[in-house]
Amino acid sequence: MQLRRGDVLGGAIAILDEYGLGDLTMRRLATSLGVQPGALYWHFPNKQTLLAAITDQMLDRVSAPLDARDWDARLAAFAHRIRDALLAHRDGAELAAASYSARLATNDARDTLADACVAAGLPGDESELAADTLLYYILGQTMDEQSRMQMDSHGALTEDASPLYDITSGTARFDYGLSLFVDGVRSRLHAAIQD
Repeated sequence: MQLRRGDVLGGAIAILDEYGLGDLTMRRLATSLGVQPGALYWHFPNKQTLLAAITDQMLDRVSAPLDARDWDARLAAFAHRIRDALLAHRDGAELAAASYSARLATNDARDTLADACVAAGLPGDESELAADTLLYYILGQTMDEQSRMQMDSHGALTEDASPLYDITSGTARFDYGLSLFVDGVRSRLHAAIQD
């Protein structure tokens, strides 16, 4: 049986979901696929490119068209799609953050956010910066949420933890930060109209 790129990605995601990013090694992946580690490098020259491909696959449906017409509803919906895609995989946000930092993942998800900002009326250069800001907010907030879920699953969270960081309020905390971002864009647009 010939090893295909999709097989490698599927095997890597299975390891990620079961064991986490720290245990996703090329050696473990090769063993799980029943091949020598060198066989993986035919499809991915190094682990970083594999992680970027996983990021791209995790976020591949984020940019699908939406029914929402208002820019703020579209921006929020895209942000939630990204968050949901990251939460669907153990350490998804950490993996994506590393891939974006290395500039190896595609920018499709980020470009979708930038397009929504352009639709809001922000100039192109500001839309790019706004998309970066929102993407890094999503990654950071989701990474914190995933870390807390893992700590909770291991009993590492103390009972006296602040209610502000209650795991059950992850979506509410995300929405609050997202509303601050959208309000900031709205304020910027309003200021531009006043000038």
